[in-house]
Amino acid sequence: MGGVRWRRIASQIGRSVTVWAVATLTMLVLAGLLPDFRLRSADGDSATDIAVTAGLGAGAFGLLSALVWPLLVRLLLLVPALVLGLLVFFLNGALLLLALRLNPIESGTAAWETAVVVAAVMSAVASATGGALAVRDDDAYRRRLYRLAYRRRGSAPPVPATHGTVFLQLDGVGHDVLLHAADRGLMPTVARWLGADGARRPSHRLTPWRTDWSSQTGASQLGILHGSNHDVPAFRWYEKDRREVMVCNRPASAVELQRRAVRHTGHAGLLAADGASRGNLFSGGAGEQALVLSITARRRTRENRSRSGYFAYFSDPANAVRTALSFGAEVVREIVQSTRARWTKQFPRVSRGGLYPFVRAFATVVQRDVVVAAVMGDLLAGRTSVYADLVAYDEVAHHSGPASRDAEKVLKRLDRSLALIEHVAEHAPRPYRIVVLSDHGQSPGETFRARYGLTLGDLVRAGCGLPVPRRARRTHSGAEARAAVRTALHRPVEESVEQYRPPRGSEPVVLASGNLGLVSFPDVPHRMTKEEIDARHPALLPTLANHPGIGFLLVRSERHGGVVLGAHGAEIPLDALDALDDDPGPLAAFGPGAADAVRRTHSFPHTADIMVNSFHDPATGEVHAFEEQIGSHGGLGGAQSRAFLLSPVALSPPVADGTEPAGAEHIHRVLRRWLAESGDFARPTRPGQERAA
Repeated sequence: MGGVRWRRIASQIGRSVTVWAVATLTMLVLAGLLPDFRLRSADGDSATDIAVTAGLGAGAFGLLSALVWPLLVRLLLLVPALVLGLLVFFLNGALLLLALRLNPIESGTAAWETAVVVAAVMSAVASATGGALAVRDDDAYRRRLYRLAYRRRGSAPPVPATHGTVFLQLDGVGHDVLLHAADRGLMPTVARWLGADGARRPSHRLTPWRTDWSSQTGASQLGILHGSNHDVPAFRWYEKDRREVMVCNRPASAVELQRRAVRHTGHAGLLAADGASRGNLFSGGAGEQALVLSITARRRTRENRSRSGYFAYFSDPANAVRTALSFGAEVVREIVQSTRARWTKQFPRVSRGGLYPFVRAFATVVQRDVVVAAVMGDLLAGRTSVYADLVAYDEVAHHSGPASRDAEKVLKRLDRSLALIEHVAEHAPRPYRIVVLSDHGQSPGETFRARYGLTLGDLVRAGCGLPVPRRARRTHSGAEARAAVRTALHRPVEESVEQYRPPRGSEPVVLASGNLGLVSFPDVPHRMTKEEIDARHPALLPTLANHPGIGFLLVRSERHGGVVLGAHGAEIPLDALDALDDDPGPLAAFGPGAADAVRRTHSFPHTADIMVNSFHDPATGEVHAFEEQIGSHGGLGGAQSRAFLLSPVALSPPVADGTEPAGAEHIHRVLRRWLAESGDFARPTRPGQERAA
């Protein structure tokens, strides 16, 4: 036993010496390349002296990084994630300057900007060297993972031996997209789990599930995490009683939606029993939260700082260096790809300028890296349940298309993240089951504005007899990645007051959620009926229903309660939809379950006066988004309504009879059952007992 211990110590010393030697060599090379970086004074030109100075400097820098750096990061826990990521470089440069000043032989010199570059390169090289050496030794690799992860269970009870569960949400990845990617070798980890490589029996089963009419992250994730997405008719909608537009990725709205769901179900959420929520819109009742939108609207205190999310990641300066380089590369990649799309006249196409390259880089690099690091920490801490959202694919598919080469490359990188989490789970103090799921898919298609030269708002104004602008304005996009940026900044930028508190005039409020549109008349306190709308604007409903870009309308009726309107005067009461097996009317193109989804939305208190679903072509799967997105979701039609659930075969099947689960609330019940099957799903805490760490 003693011999094993000494061999382990000797191995660790050997690795440390190797890392120090590589860092010393790196410092010498940089001193030769950078004119503003000197290890000795001008007359100190002895090669031996310079080498000794480099060795002492590298050793001091490594020691300071190991001892001082974690303390500095802890002092900056209230700093937003992105700001801390930028501060890493300057703080790392300061540590290098301090290391040079502490040299007992002679102090080196470096300009501030040069010190930042040198420190970044040295941290990256040292981390890569240490990681490469540690991977060859399972014990060393396990200890390295523990150092990278946050520790807070020193005085906590022992980790139980029962299975923990990790839920990984691949935002916007549809069932068919995942299956196609696995078959083509784009996602080898998923293919191996499904047994598609033929090497072994499948460890997971793939189950498609149908979303609600509102096929977007706000409704789906609220239903999955909290068990209720009642009264969430779209991504954004106008509430007449509050005279406010609710937007799922607006922090104030997210707080209110979570509060309503908790009140509706009577329990805190899926993750209430020793759970962690990472990168989500809602907490799920988790005791540990990081980069969760619903907590960013609160005043930052000790109770809601996102420590466990980015402290674990940025406590190693090399992580910031690697992420920054990848971030810059992703910005350049997006600029090149969008330029190529313009030059080759790819179609359909939307504008990808402005801040979009940086938003994309954040979603595909920063958010992914920080969330994956947080999940790694949760695994090594032995948490019972973890739910994390990776938004990379969804953001790229919105602007490049769901089946584009750009989106396929993102799927490859997401698969590598799954493989990393699977590998880390092997070193966790308890066994884990990894469940991968999506909140919705995406449907391709030319935008409504590009196809017809006007927006839905323009069409509504024309139907109301109001003046229409000569040029169609672009509709504000509500991609999920922007919520992730706001969360990381911890400075949520709300939409303008005019957008979420429109004046209570006679003009309609027209909102877009993918290919789902909502029309509300703010001066009427109740939900208007078809008869009232016809009396006020006789041409409005016929104008909308007969437009070639519109699939169907849902309105309230005094005679029938609710009716679906289509072209050529089609008007079908909701109660009669099931009886029309041979000809279901305007909903025929939208497949099974459409009638149930529409009926459920009709029952919501805040459903709009007019619900508008775009045209859908069953042959191509295309829809026409009312937002500027060529890959969209939010309504009915095509792949957007077909999400997936990839679960271990050790868990019970999602549904016993082989049918598809329908609705996010159904998925919540399935996930709760799986947590209970682990034997370690405690009684949920009371609403309000969750906290952010």
